[in-house]
Amino acid sequence: MPFKELGLSPDLLRALKPKAYPAPTQVQQELIPAAMAGHDIWVTAPTGSGKTVAYALPQLEKLIRSGLSLSLQEGNSQRTIQSLVLVPTRELAIQVGQTFMSLSAHLGKVCKITVVFGGVSINPQMMGLRGGTDILIATPGRLLDLLDHNALKISHVQTLVLDEADKLLELGFQDELSLILAKLPRKRQNLFLSATRPSRIESLAQSLLHHPLEIHIEGETPQPAVIEQRAIYTDTPQRTQLLKHLIKTVPLKQLLVFVATQHSSDTVAAKLRAAGIAAEPFHGQLSQGKRQQVLADFKAHRVSVVLATDLAARGLDIEKLPTVVNYDLPRSAVDYTHRIGRTGRAGEAGLAISFVCPATLQHWNLIEKRHHVKIELETIQGFEATQAVPEQGPGNGGVKGKRPSKKDKLRQTAATAVSAKPG
Repeated sequence: MPFKELGLSPDLLRALKPKAYPAPTQVQQELIPAAMAGHDIWVTAPTGSGKTVAYALPQLEKLIRSGLSLSLQEGNSQRTIQSLVLVPTRELAIQVGQTFMSLSAHLGKVCKITVVFGGVSINPQMMGLRGGTDILIATPGRLLDLLDHNALKISHVQTLVLDEADKLLELGFQDELSLILAKLPRKRQNLFLSATRPSRIESLAQSLLHHPLEIHIEGETPQPAVIEQRAIYTDTPQRTQLLKHLIKTVPLKQLLVFVATQHSSDTVAAKLRAAGIAAEPFHGQLSQGKRQQVLADFKAHRVSVVLATDLAARGLDIEKLPTVVNYDLPRSAVDYTHRIGRTGRAGEAGLAISFVCPATLQHWNLIEKRHHVKIELETIQGFEATQAVPEQGPGNGGVKGKRPSKKDKLRQTAATAVSAKPG
């Protein structure tokens, strides 16, 4: 099916260059007509399946059809936000903004698109919002800052898009999201999109959607066919030396390495640089300018290894990224999908390597169970694990959302103390 059969305007069709967009993907075929018809929609589709273009085109098409921007009629010089796109990270906000800008390149002044995110001065963003905007792409925290400064109003938003809805509906964003939802009109279209659909967000998502059309795409994911998944068993202190060994002997020429903390990001990057490997940290405490520079250097192959935390790396899109390494295993089994999905995109082959240590073996087994895979543990000569596997305790090995809470631990301690009392 060609894009012209989806009912898009000629100006939008001209933006869909055949080389980049030869034909609509499955999610685009299903989402675009439904979104233009005004339905609430919940999309679950794999990373790299074309979700951003799928929701961007209907928003631009609606502006063209309604002539909202062209009809900045006499006495009405203020644009009102028609579409609000919420994303969890600065990097994703920038990428989504670039997609909207590219697709609207032929529209001239028909559409004004604005991207706002934290980590940079708010003043230029406030200046950019003078006169309003048609489509706003924002991270929740910065949007609330702008609302507090009376820099914009969202009371006329017609469509709310949650990109990476699974992340935005989790506890870390729920308070911010609640404040934003309270300022939106109750009557609006809602588009929720994510690669995964955890059961813990199901109830909240359904409460926000009105008779949603559900689109679930499985067939397009390249992950099973083109991402080779490996697991290497080693001791915790040997991981940095093992990483150096793999980079130099496999060899691994460009890789995104996931670590658990900002400290690990900084220290492992420093150790790699000391070994003559071009490596840079990438985490939330870096300035936005530094993060953008690291990404630019990584994409241009001036940097070969990026050590990233989960928060910073979510939403990153590195074209033809060949390798992902889980230096630390993800705390959440769901995040394993997001991490390895950074490679093997758009049909390209990819490699995902996970370092498994005796202390994390139980957690690795749970990740395998959750993803219905069994990956043979390899050993590399000179880096074999010698540490003992800790005895299995209560809980599930650290999977996010399932570990005993502090109250549970206190109750357990109290119960043990009571049972230990004599007679």
